[in-house]
Amino acid sequence: MYDLSDLFRYGGLSAIGLALSATGLPASAAVTQPQPAKVTTFLGMADAGVMQQPGERSENRGNRREVRLQNRQQRREARQQQRRETRQQTRQQQRREARQQARQQRRASQPSNAYERTWEARRQARENYRAQQSRSERREARQDRREARRDYRRDQRRETRQDRREARRDYRRDQRREARREYRRDQRREARRDYRRWNRSWRNNNRYNWRHYRAQNRRHYNLGRYYAPYRNYSYRRLSIGFTLGNLFFGNRYWINDPWSYRLPQVYGPYKWVRYYDDVLLVNTYSGEVVDVIYDFFW
Repeated sequence: MYDLSDLFRYGGLSAIGLALSATGLPASAAVTQPQPAKVTTFLGMADAGVMQQPGERSENRGNRREVRLQNRQQRREARQQQRRETRQQTRQQQRREARQQARQQRRASQPSNAYERTWEARRQARENYRAQQSRSERREARQDRREARRDYRRDQRRETRQDRREARRDYRRDQRREARREYRRDQRREARRDYRRWNRSWRNNNRYNWRHYRAQNRRHYNLGRYYAPYRNYSYRRLSIGFTLGNLFFGNRYWINDPWSYRLPQVYGPYKWVRYYDDVLLVNTYSGEVVDVIYDFFW
């Protein structure tokens, strides 16, 4: 009549209820007692829990653990927030009390009379002004000393550079002067060793027939315009024995290759020098004109 598997499948009270309903008893008799209904419900829930799969149980357990952890974290954060608020309120209260104490101290230190308060304020302002002025004066004094030291160092460096420059200039001047002295000494020594009076008999030598050579090479004797060493200086006919200024027989007027003009070679202190269209043989030590040829150049 009844299947035993169904009886074992449902709980004990559930099976009893099914049996009574099958016998035709009124439903009120089955539900009159409230306690079995609760037991039935609990057992049904237990049976339903028994029917869950192992994977679902582990998943529910993990969800409950996560929920507990979240609740614990929220409680911890709430406690920390509460502690922070408490500390902040405590600090605010301490600051408020400190400001009140400072305000009370200032009120206690201030004179009661308005005139005294004004006088105290002016005195404090004067002291502050003096202190500021003294600080500014000290600052300006330090700045002045710093600038003075900087100027002194700059002047010292400039003087040192100037002294070194002058020392180098003097040394070079002395070197050049000594070199010129040596050169002149050597030239004089050479002139004394090979000094002979100029012999004008070269004119009788046919080798130095410069007129015949000039007639065949007229362009070679055309040297262009002569520029005198002095401004507004005009031509003066010079003769043997005349003494020239040293600018007239400078190296710019020398004839370095006399043979190209069929003039004899010179020796010692003598130099062939161009003077306008004339040729002068000058003793470079004394400036004396030793020999002269007029109208030599065109």
